[in-house]
Amino acid sequence: MSNPPVYRHKLATRIWHWVNAVAILVLLMSGAMIFNAHPRLYWGEYGANLDRPWLSVGTTEKTGYLQIGTGRIDTTGVLGRWTGPNGVEQTRAFPYWATIPSNYNLALARRWHLAFSLIFAFGLLAFLIASLANRHVQKDLRLRRRDLSPAVLKHDVIEHLKLRFHDPADPAAFNVLQKLSYVAVIFILIPLLILTGLTMSPGMNAAWPWLLDIFGGRQSARSIHFIAAALILAFIVVHLLLVLLAGPVDGVRGMITGRVRAAGRAAP
Repeated sequence: MSNPPVYRHKLATRIWHWVNAVAILVLLMSGAMIFNAHPRLYWGEYGANLDRPWLSVGTTEKTGYLQIGTGRIDTTGVLGRWTGPNGVEQTRAFPYWATIPSNYNLALARRWHLAFSLIFAFGLLAFLIASLANRHVQKDLRLRRRDLSPAVLKHDVIEHLKLRFHDPADPAAFNVLQKLSYVAVIFILIPLLILTGLTMSPGMNAAWPWLLDIFGGRQSARSIHFIAAALILAFIVVHLLLVLLAGPVDGVRGMITGRVRAAGRAAP
C-alpha cells in the first residue's frame, strides 16, 4: 500500500507558478523579437552599429553566426540565417518560431513585452507578500549554514544523479539544490530582469537616474538583462528535465493540487 500524498506547494506558489509559466514564455519570445531589431550587446553607456559588441548574432553571405568576444560559432539554420515557414531564407537573429510576433514587428513586440512585464513584476510582488504571510520563504527556502557545507552539497548532487530528489523522512521539504536555485531565481535573477528593464526605459531614466549609475549605463543594463533572461531560460530547461525524470504526472498534479506522493521520486 502506497503512502498518502503530502502537501508540498501552497496555493500562492501554485498560482504564481502557472502565471509565471505564461508570462516568462511571452517575455522571452517578445524579447527575442526586440533583440532582432539590434542583435548586438555592449558594455557601458552607448552602443551603435560601429561600436564593438561583446556579443552579436549576424550573417555572412552564406552562414549565420553567434559571436562572443573574438570567438565565433556557426549557427546557420538556428540563429542569424534560417528558413521561414514559406521556404524563404531570412537573416534575422532569432527565427520566427522563437519570437512574438512571428513576423518582424518591433512595435507589437514591445507592447507584448510591456504588458507581460507588468504581470511578471506585480506577480512577484504578490507572491513575496503571500510567501512572507504563509511563511513559505522562512520555512521552505531558508538556507542554513550547514546547507552550504561541502559535505551536504556533495551529498545532494549525488542524490540528484541517482534521481532521488527528496528526503524520504521529510518528502515535503525542499533539498539544498532546489533552495539554492529558487532563491537565485526569485531574489536575484527576477529582480535583475525587472530593474534592468526599468533602466532601459527613457522615462525611468528621467525619473530614477540612479538606476543608470547602478548598472553602468543603458547598454550595460541591456547586457545584464539579456544574461539574466538566458539564465532564467537555462533554469526552465533544467527544471523541466528534472520534472520529467521525477515523474511528470506527479509533478503537474503537485502544481495543481499542492500534493505530491510521499513514496518514489518527488518532482522538483
